[in-house]
Amino acid sequence: MSNNETLFQRAQITTPGGVNSPVRAFRSVGGTPRFIKKAQGAYFWDADDKRYIDYIGSWGPAILGHAHPEVISAVQQAASLGLSFGAPTEAEILMAEEICKLVPSIEQVRLVSSGTEATMSALRLARGATKRDKIIKFEGCYHGHADSLLVKAGSGLLTFGNPTSSGVPNDFTKHTLVLDYNDCTQLENAFKELGDQIACVIVEPVAGNMNLIKASDAFLQTMRRLCTEYGSILIFDEVMCGFRVALGGAQSIYNITPDLTALGKVIGGGLPVAAFGGKAEIMAHLAPLGGVYQAGTLSGNPVAVAAGLTTLKLIQAPDFYTNLTNQTQKLVGGLNAVAKELNIDFCADAIGGMFGIYFCKDVPNSFKQVMQADANKFKQFFHEMLELGIYLAPSAFEAGFVSAQHTNSVIETTISAARIALQKLTCK
Repeated sequence: MSNNETLFQRAQITTPGGVNSPVRAFRSVGGTPRFIKKAQGAYFWDADDKRYIDYIGSWGPAILGHAHPEVISAVQQAASLGLSFGAPTEAEILMAEEICKLVPSIEQVRLVSSGTEATMSALRLARGATKRDKIIKFEGCYHGHADSLLVKAGSGLLTFGNPTSSGVPNDFTKHTLVLDYNDCTQLENAFKELGDQIACVIVEPVAGNMNLIKASDAFLQTMRRLCTEYGSILIFDEVMCGFRVALGGAQSIYNITPDLTALGKVIGGGLPVAAFGGKAEIMAHLAPLGGVYQAGTLSGNPVAVAAGLTTLKLIQAPDFYTNLTNQTQKLVGGLNAVAKELNIDFCADAIGGMFGIYFCKDVPNSFKQVMQADANKFKQFFHEMLELGIYLAPSAFEAGFVSAQHTNSVIETTISAARIALQKLTCK
């Protein structure tokens, strides 16, 4: 029995499913999860000391690569001064100033500890500011595990084939309208019918939890126009794509100004930091200024902020995003070329440092199209690649991530492995 198997058996005794986040359990692909011992650059090593090229990057934060020396040094320095104070620090101000500088739509920001906390708080703020109850989200978008958002959500829930979560009362979700992603007509009709009751629209401008799906420009422009017209708040959930697809996030690519933005992942540099922010007039509704309550004992934790602030500084290096985008495009270009050569219904797409792979002929642009891809072929491909030392997301419904440490050699090794894996699929 491998060390991974031993650890997984042991973990299941004291932890539900043996994991602390569902997708880690490998339930959708089968097999034994890999328990990671260490990570460096573009690689990590499991409990059996096998090395993998890592394409999840802690689900996005490791944009610089694992264990970047400057980030590690900043964390060590911060930790030496104390782990948590429960009182304000200058580092929190520096983090807020950096976020406001890099994302112009954010005039004020509140730090929290997780993406779920950021989106949940942004929703409460939108409802409090508009004094309305109804919200719009889109099928396949995942905004964390807050009750009102677990309605046909993506990510882990899609993996298990469940449209909703048990334990969520109907009363919590009856004000959540779920529309089709990239469907402008449906969005128009929803506002015509209920516009004066809609507090907000929340969307991933680049979805990463039903695999990588890009919003169309028309879709986001329609959303912005309708929210302005009806006095609803537009929330961009950039927990995943913020600072991943561009320095200013997806909103800088689409040239859309949301009213509120949720951030996470990269802004923590691998430690638990998230944030929500936007127009100062909306943020003024938050306690202690206004009546919308939100608090967190570890919000703005000095050690976590040190990691995040250092990461935000480093990604502003000249040509950082040009190089990151080029490497990601080399990866998807190589995968597409191999699939075309082998005549396999497979395609890949990317934006910035995010990518998606799909076992279908064309890149999907909606939840429905994603669901039509061949999930069984993905499972086979995943395990073939894992055997060859390539760690992809253990779910057909998750985006992948490239870091600044994914060099040409790393990309070439990955494409060579994919050729072997896809050839084996054609023989089955």
